[in-house]
Amino acid sequence: MTVARSVALFVVAALFEIGGAWLVWQGIPEHKGWVWIGAGVIALGLYGVVATFQSDENFGRILAAYGGIFVAGSIAWGMVADGYRPDRWDIIGALVCLAGMTVIMYAPRSH
Repeated sequence: MTVARSVALFVVAALFEIGGAWLVWQGIPEHKGWVWIGAGVIALGLYGVVATFQSDENFGRILAAYGGIFVAGSIAWGMVADGYRPDRWDIIGALVCLAGMTVIMYAPRSH
């Protein structure tokens, strides 16, 4: 699998997971109702499906690497959906997480 395809799968997974969690958040604390919650639950389930398309067969590695995408994606989602403005520490932390994701997922390994 190419790195580009793998990264694309991580991005799609992030859209489903972060978007699903956001929909549930809108449904419960923001009182938008069960339709939002249900859509969120479906999106969260699709996140789990998309993650299975990564070529690495190690669940722990994929989920650990995905964590970096989740951190950076959550900050980006907050900026777009809720007007959140990250400070420099948020940005630095997200970059550190993305660097860790890159090492975990794409470092050369001897098998």
